[in-house]
Order: sequence, then C-alpha cells, then structure tokens
Amino acid sequence: MRITVFRRLMADEFGPGRAQVLARDHVLSGLGGRTIDQALTAGIPAKEVWREVCDAFEVPFERR
Repeated sequence: MRITVFRRLMADEFGPGRAQVLARDHVLSGLGGRTIDQALTAGIPAKEVWREVCDAFEVPFERR
C-alpha cells in the first residue's frame, strides 16, 4: 500500500483534520509505542500501520 492510499483511507475514515491529528499525536502500542507518522517514517509498511489503526479504532471489516 502506498502512503498516499493510506492517507486517503485515514481521511475517509476519520475526516481530514482528525486523521492528521491522530497520525501526529496518537501513540499505538502495536506500532512499538510510536505515532502513525513516526511508524511510517521508521519504515513500517503503510499496510501494517493501517491494520494497527483499524484494530485500535475498531474500524469495521468492510472498510479495512
């Protein structure tokens, strides 16, 4: 998954503003205690990050 696709999924799920705030500020234990932005910068694949976001925020299966 490309990061641009990941960002679009985030915006579609949470709204553009909230998606940016979550990516910058919300720490996920499944990402090693990193924020979404930190995980992507560290090279964790966007698809893996998306799975962690979906799990953490209980995104319904059909939108994963």
